[in-house]
Amino acid sequence: MELDKMDENDWKYHGEGNKSLVVSHVQLSRVLRLLKYPAEDSENPPQTVEQAFRQIQNIVDFSSNVMSSLLGEKFIHSGPKCGFLPSSKHVSKDIKAKVCRFCMHQHYKVANGKWKRRSLYCPLDLFSGNRQRMHFAIRHLIEEPQNNFKIFKMRGGNAYIQPLIGNSQASTNNFPSSGQCIYSSKEGSDELMDLNSLLHQLRPYFLHGINRINSHMTNKAVLNEFIQVLVNALLGGGGDEGVVTDRQGEGRSFCEASLFNKERIRNGSQCLPSDSVLFRILQTQMLDTLDIEGLYPLYRRVEQYMQDFPKERTHLQIDGPYNEAFLEKLQKSLAEDDGSVEYAVAKVHQYRVAMTAKDCSIMIALVPRTEEEDDDEGLPSQRRLRDFMSSRPPAFSYSVSILDLDPKPFDSITSQLRLDQKIVSCYLRTGGALPKGSLPPLPDIFAAAEREDCTLLLHSM
Repeated sequence: MELDKMDENDWKYHGEGNKSLVVSHVQLSRVLRLLKYPAEDSENPPQTVEQAFRQIQNIVDFSSNVMSSLLGEKFIHSGPKCGFLPSSKHVSKDIKAKVCRFCMHQHYKVANGKWKRRSLYCPLDLFSGNRQRMHFAIRHLIEEPQNNFKIFKMRGGNAYIQPLIGNSQASTNNFPSSGQCIYSSKEGSDELMDLNSLLHQLRPYFLHGINRINSHMTNKAVLNEFIQVLVNALLGGGGDEGVVTDRQGEGRSFCEASLFNKERIRNGSQCLPSDSVLFRILQTQMLDTLDIEGLYPLYRRVEQYMQDFPKERTHLQIDGPYNEAFLEKLQKSLAEDDGSVEYAVAKVHQYRVAMTAKDCSIMIALVPRTEEEDDDEGLPSQRRLRDFMSSRPPAFSYSVSILDLDPKPFDSITSQLRLDQKIVSCYLRTGGALPKGSLPPLPDIFAAAEREDCTLLLHSM
């Protein structure tokens, strides 16, 4: 792509986060991710061209060489939040073992006026492996604007759900550059109108059985089946259904702030297939074994060591390169602290990788199978008709990708500790209570989906 021939009118704005902005080419299947710097730095850039290139290369290497090994190559395409409660002995406030960081952070944002109301989405429900809890989580993920749930419809009818979990507005890998955004919840928009429009566009993909004849299906049924497809994609992967994450005995599978009624669970198993995308993300998140409170003293040990021996920063690979040697240090960390800087830096690296996994996003690409793909020419016409009229839901092919895998800066750990302290203090100070009206009005946004539509059909005699 030649820079001197680039026309600004050929590019479409998609979104941006704190550190980057994403645009796509109108004609070509090409996406550009542009790193952002403060306007005051335009005259005196903080980096040389070589340093900027090294930063970009580090992002690519971190995704390719580190996160790909931990999350699985099939989920990573190189260019959430946390699913468990901490059990570290270093945690100073008991509330952190009862209420997840995401829910407390929601409370903090509402209390400080960043959002008008809290989301009912809780990542522990999504990562539970229990279909009822996952359904509950995704339903409320669709509802709230700050969760940045988006759906794109591609040429040919493919649907992309991007991102499913995560906060970044600049998810880029495999970004559907030629797609039309058919759902993107935004604060201040008419959520009911947006949801009605979404269900109207989704309805043709879910008509089956007798509904294919009269083209009628309730909003509630469309929404439920759509969410079920997403659950299937998140649990898919061919893993052993019996493999579970080891959280049940640690009491880290439920968040007290979640409004999911535990009594509703008919099947109490909390199970994630070992080859599912959520399992791989969760295992990587759990590299954070110390919590930020236990990690901070180790960070200070490394920081002090680098002050005494500044040239060792390169040897410790604080700023990369993120290669096989970095991954080896990450995976061979000692179980007990021997007081060495090597132990401390390995734990800091593990925490940084875990934070990347906690802040990643998921993209799900859905492709409805055609009747020709599902049809068997050898079947008698009576059976084909019976299959056509059956209540069996339509099948989808899907692909799942993990996005937003940039390395977290080493120097951000101090600010992360301060934010953690503010979030927990705010939650404890208010006792978890929020101002009236800060909870989403569920009957309003989901009125269309919950109401069973009635249709009168007249037949000539």
